[in-house]
Amino acid sequence: LQNDHKALMKQVEEALHQLHAREKEKHARDEAEALAEAMSQNQSLPQAFAKVNAVTPGSPASISGLQVDDEIVEFGSVNINNFQNLQNIATVVQHSEGRPLSVTVIRGGKKVHELLTPKRWAGKGLLGCNITPLQR
Repeated sequence: LQNDHKALMKQVEEALHQLHAREKEKHARDEAEALAEAMSQNQSLPQAFAKVNAVTPGSPASISGLQVDDEIVEFGSVNINNFQNLQNIATVVQHSEGRPLSVTVIRGGKKVHELLTPKRWAGKGLLGCNITPLQR
């Protein structure tokens, strides 16, 4: 009886060791996959061409959710491929007064979509934010 018990306990111990070893391998593999996915997501972020460096409280830009340090990837029809200078953005804003514009920004390492409606308000301009081009 004592020998049977010892043999059975040895089998249980070996099975537990194998179980924990498999679980440890699975955890390490999951962590590696998560890290690889995070790296590929960072690389897949589109390139920004401009940056918001000021947003006036109560302005159309503020109401739409734009924030200081947002990096602009798309502003209506303007993107990295057709952006030459800030006049491109000004033209889009003037032609879109009163109509929502799709603005895509990078905020905190994530791509964020906002709807911005350029319109007359108490302050200067149609947006109420200051945008500067990014140096390439």
